[in-house]
Amino acid sequence: MPFVHAPDKPRILIVDDDVGTIRLLAQVVRELGDVRFATGGADALTAARTENPDLVLLDAEMEGMDGFETCAALRRLPGMEAVPILFVTSHTGVAVEIRALAAGAVDFITKPFHPHIVEARVRTHLALKQRTDALMRLATMDGLTGIANRRAFDGALAQETERLVQGGVGPLSLILADVDHFKRYNDFYGHQAGDDCLRAVAGALSGALRRPGEIAARFGGEEFAILLPGHDADAAIMAAERLRRAVAALCLAHVARPDGDLVTISAGAASLTSPGDAASLVAAADQALYRAKASGRNRVAMAG
Repeated sequence: MPFVHAPDKPRILIVDDDVGTIRLLAQVVRELGDVRFATGGADALTAARTENPDLVLLDAEMEGMDGFETCAALRRLPGMEAVPILFVTSHTGVAVEIRALAAGAVDFITKPFHPHIVEARVRTHLALKQRTDALMRLATMDGLTGIANRRAFDGALAQETERLVQGGVGPLSLILADVDHFKRYNDFYGHQAGDDCLRAVAGALSGALRRPGEIAARFGGEEFAILLPGHDADAAIMAAERLRRAVAALCLAHVARPDGDLVTISAGAASLTSPGDAASLVAAADQALYRAKASGRNRVAMAG
């Protein structure tokens, strides 16, 4: 289960091969969220991968890849399992509705549609999606630091590696970071101060992320994992150095360490440029982290 962020506005994807219908639907729902559109099934799959919609309005009758096939393909995409898909079609009848529901739709709007009906149904399904996302955030949030937990990280890593397998945009990089001499910090300052330290480090790491889809998670104890979709090795090592500097800039005192007087991190980075195994990516980043710590701490290292 990946970590779910709270977007500023819901993202609504309209899929229809008729531009006039797209315009009409966009006018109806534009106050409910940020509207994106696609004019065919293939475009809808691309948009779903890049835009991460919160709701889809999908035409059933399209040239080539029809709405039923598109709906089933959308449902197979990582992250689209719980996104409400509403069919918009001129066809009526039990058989058509059953086919739409079997493909993964959650609701059915008939053409010609009434704007108030469309608005009401979209509003209802967005509200349900927001409640679901809120529950998922609670389930995927680390209780101490407020960032993603290990369960969320494992889900996000599986989702991103699966995206590479399905031909998604690559590469994919991972950074593992460890607070230097944290046991000495806990022993000297106490566990409450240790908790405060971890919260501050987590805030610095998450605050240094720049691109959508990047996730900072508590990996375990004083170790953190940062998932960087779209980063190659060069970008990953630059990101790791930026994270290291962000923690150093906190200027948290750590007089109990033998090699300095401030809280710092060591970080190891690894990258996938083609479909690969998630466990191997974690192992490579962990080995790089070990080298960074063995080389003197408060530094970063790249796998390979």
